[in-house]
Amino acid sequence: MELYHLFAIMSRQIWPLGFAVYKALYILVHMAVINPKSVKVNVTTGTGMDIEWDDGHRTHFAFQWLRDACPCATCTEERNTHHRNPGESAKPSASLLPMYKEPAKPKEVKPVGKYALNIAWNDGHASGIYSWDYLREICQCDECRARITTS
Repeated sequence: MELYHLFAIMSRQIWPLGFAVYKALYILVHMAVINPKSVKVNVTTGTGMDIEWDDGHRTHFAFQWLRDACPCATCTEERNTHHRNPGESAKPSASLLPMYKEPAKPKEVKPVGKYALNIAWNDGHASGIYSWDYLREICQCDECRARITTS
């Protein structure tokens, strides 16, 4: 049974015990942290980043997709201004000649505490902090994309 269904059932029974108990249960269910069991950043092969999560789920991100999904304020604002989703590339300007753009590749990947990664990209950008929650939320596997389209 999924946590959300369990929460719905239990909340009816717990509500009479008071708001504090209800709130604690809500936080446990809706803000549960899922941590990675292993993270592999395949810089040499250029194939992207692979994450295996505590619950057995596996996620793969291509480097360009991750760069286009940077969660920093500047990139998020730029995506929102142009109505793009995380991972969606910017549309090239039609009036300019196409220039060669080196494929996105991390120069350095550092842990940020126990909750995130900071990726320094080969284009000089390094302010994105990719939290485990964010990376799980933007997972592009078939199972996660199906869940998003059905909800």
